[in-house]
Amino acid sequence: MLYVIRHGQTDWNIQHRLQGRTDVPLNEEGRRAALLASGATCDVHFDVCFCSPLSRAHETARLLLAGRSVPLLIDHRLQEMSFGTLEGKCADGNPLIETFFHQPQDYLPPEGGESFAELFARIGEFLDRQVRPLLSAGKDVLVVAHGAANSAIICQMRGLPLSEFWSAGLANCHLIRVD
Repeated sequence: MLYVIRHGQTDWNIQHRLQGRTDVPLNEEGRRAALLASGATCDVHFDVCFCSPLSRAHETARLLLAGRSVPLLIDHRLQEMSFGTLEGKCADGNPLIETFFHQPQDYLPPEGGESFAELFARIGEFLDRQVRPLLSAGKDVLVVAHGAANSAIICQMRGLPLSEFWSAGLANCHLIRVD
């Protein structure tokens, strides 16, 4: 079985700022939520955990798996989508960011940003090389990453169109089982 979880809360989440590849750490609420998620998932079996190298995801994974002997593997393909010149900008009222969240099929990345095609290509490579072989072998896989990275995983695994990119939700530290 494949499970995905988004990192815990950061100060930029509260401020509605696009984080992207900017390495924003967890805040205290984010740490608390990761510990609560650890307790809530203690009966869920994981053979391996893949994690983004960004500190907010890595710390969430370490807190979530504390006391468990689950291998934690960093994979750079799980980094959040790059938003280029939009990173650090507030989402409220920005038309490009509004399009990203509400009409993803119409989103065009800003300078230095990543397109959905590029995101899907690297996430697809990760799924093909890392996840699908493990699932075929009957393993339970956990991925700890970010909103867009996780949504790309879910879309590809469930065969969803880009217009349904955000359909699984974006809640911090909410475990999603991907059938």
